Amino acid sequence: MASPTATQASHSGRNVPRIPDAADVGGSAGIAAQLRRSILEGVYGFSDRLPAERQLAETFNVSRGTIREALRRLEELGMVTREIGSGTFVTYREFAEQAAIADVTSPLELIDVRFGIEPQMVRLAISNATAIDIERLHKALARVESTQNNPESFTLADSEFHLSLAECTRNRLMVWLYQLINETRTHSQWASMKDRILTSERIAKYNAQHRQLYNAIASRDIDTALATIYEHLDLARTDLIGASRK
Repeated sequence: MASPTATQASHSGRNVPRIPDAADVGGSAGIAAQLRRSILEGVYGFSDRLPAERQLAETFNVSRGTIREALRRLEELGMVTREIGSGTFVTYREFAEQAAIADVTSPLELIDVRFGIEPQMVRLAISNATAIDIERLHKALARVESTQNNPESFTLADSEFHLSLAECTRNRLMVWLYQLINETRTHSQWASMKDRILTSERIAKYNAQHRQLYNAIASRDIDTALATIYEHLDLARTDLIGASRK
């Protein structure tokens, strides 16, 4: 299996860009997301072994503990299985319909889906999140708050924050569904709107809501948490409608 440190050819013959440093994608969640994309794009096919933890740690310039956490996330999603003494193997099989749906899903359609999922994520997070989950959410909050003037970095860190919220539910299917949402947000329709929406002022507003949501979940304040997630999604919908009219 080819190393992920350089441009790679997928099983279908396509070239896939080099995996970026962890600083570009945001901690273990970002590394997991990038490895997941490599699997989805065919860089690693069904039953392939991923590079060893040591090699991945060197590629991303992080500790092996961070890599193990990223692989844990992938295993919870059913993307890989880890075998002691043998390595980490891909268990994902491609479904063409999934990619096709993501290609044609509009940003407003995705916001509608988020309205259906994220309030329940908040309820489950308040009921089920462990102290470790809350700490991971806090680290994701710190990363997204550090991206004030960079729309690209904010987009990645924002995806990680909401995925960390999904992980607080302790519900693997919920996490998998949110991975699909984040995957859809990488498609071209979103990229064309990002720079129009994500001014420094708007990023600051979104991050104020992230902070308020984290505080409410950490203190198990369900009323404030639900009010905040609805406000957050309402703002996102309003911004998308405005951007689509420009």
